[in-house]
Amino acid sequence: MNSGLLKYSQNQLRDYSSVFSRNAVETMLQGDCSFLEYKIGRYDIGWKKKKNATYLQYVKHLYKVIESSYQNEYVYKNAFLNAWLLKEIGSSQSKIFSEFRVGNSIADLAMFNGISKAFEIKSELDSDKRLKLQIENYKKAFNEVYLVVPESKYAYYKSQDKSIGIITYNKQNKDFDLAREAKTNFNICASTIMHLLKTTEYKAIIKSYYGQLPSMTSFTMFDKCFVLLNKIPAEKLNTLFVGQMKKRAVHNSFSQRYNKELNQLCLALNLDRNNRDKLIKSLQKPINS
Repeated sequence: MNSGLLKYSQNQLRDYSSVFSRNAVETMLQGDCSFLEYKIGRYDIGWKKKKNATYLQYVKHLYKVIESSYQNEYVYKNAFLNAWLLKEIGSSQSKIFSEFRVGNSIADLAMFNGISKAFEIKSELDSDKRLKLQIENYKKAFNEVYLVVPESKYAYYKSQDKSIGIITYNKQNKDFDLAREAKTNFNICASTIMHLLKTTEYKAIIKSYYGQLPSMTSFTMFDKCFVLLNKIPAEKLNTLFVGQMKKRAVHNSFSQRYNKELNQLCLALNLDRNNRDKLIKSLQKPINS
């Protein structure tokens, strides 16, 4: 039995995990570590007596605790980002998005490199109630779709759509393995792509393919551009779509060695390097200051 489960109550672990929330980090970005002060005073008063202890060290401690005893969504996504996607990025032109909406579904992570990939993460506690619809939506926009699931659930998920890839996660070893390759599909849905693109992006695609924009007003622009977008051959549209997504102002400012615990937060908040450094500097303050 995991000793961590005996040491920490579920309420305490849930409270610890809130440190890695968007609201908490936005507060810490402003140099306000009172959120952490509260946790220390409530659960870990001993940290007040540690010589030269910093808030950053305390945050890393909390990450280790929830990593071993409370596999929540943040830890799962952060582990996959660090162990898999950062190795796969390759080119600096690649882009990773957190919570990428497609229709009424939201992919946990999405990557645009030479091709587009959607990753749906399912923990041991997650339901597959909406999985069929999620996969259908992702396949309309992405060249490859992957499920990231615990090893213990592989036998169940492999019976799903055979075109999707499956990556398994070993909690004990913290390893991710490619259990099944995804089938690559370039036959993307023009209507879905049109609704994913910003106005400047779909206009850029139209101009790139046809050489010019049609005569239009602000009222007819969407409809006229969609008619033209829908006539672009699927593979060419895919190339142009991926190209536009790689141009988006997304700040994939990740740490490859230090402070990897915060990578998913930096991605979710779209922090550039300056704001990432600002966050780290805020957390490096001594607890007893």
